Amino acid sequence: MTNAKTEDEITLFEKDMKEFWTQFKSVYGSEQINQTLALRASCKKSIEALSEKWSKKLKEEDLMIDKIQEYKNEIVQQNQCISEREECLAELKSQLSKEEEQQKSLTDSIRELKEDLMKKMEAISSKNKAAKEKVERLCKSKVLFEVLFGPILDEQLQFIFRHIDHKDPDKPYMFTLSINEQGDYEVTSCTPPLDCIAEFQLKVRETNNFSAFVANIRKAFTALSYKQSA
Repeated sequence: MTNAKTEDEITLFEKDMKEFWTQFKSVYGSEQINQTLALRASCKKSIEALSEKWSKKLKEEDLMIDKIQEYKNEIVQQNQCISEREECLAELKSQLSKEEEQQKSLTDSIRELKEDLMKKMEAISSKNKAAKEKVERLCKSKVLFEVLFGPILDEQLQFIFRHIDHKDPDKPYMFTLSINEQGDYEVTSCTPPLDCIAEFQLKVRETNNFSAFVANIRKAFTALSYKQSA
């Protein structure tokens, strides 16, 4: 019984609430609902307008970001191009420096060659002068020792002695003399041969006394002649 009564009371209360809500809606609900709907529509328009504005703004910002990224990419490319050009310039500078060093080295080498050539020319001139002086002394020896000069062949001078052999005064005794690359006297042939010719050659190189050298050879030919006649 108690439970049935409670359920009836709840049902009655719900019925009263529905009637109250129906009456409230009929008196106040329409105007409030219209205002609410109007406000809602206004808010919706404002939100849509704001949403459209921000959407446009976001699109502009996206475009701006893309543009900035594009500028960054261009800057990266330009920096890379500048870096490559700097490397190329550094390589050109290094190559130019090497060429300048090579040119300096070549200039120094040419200068050294010129100096060496001048020294060699001076040495050759000095040797030619010494050879000329020796030839002059050879020519003077013709008068001093009464010898005959044979033909000069390959820059060699031939000395011919006569009146050595008392049995045959016209018999020739001769030797051939030249000046070697070192500028020294050198006997290239001797007829008849003398055992002492090497000793005489060494002595004239040491003393440079050419007159004594020719005189000693004549004496050696004379001694050989007496020895062969005995």
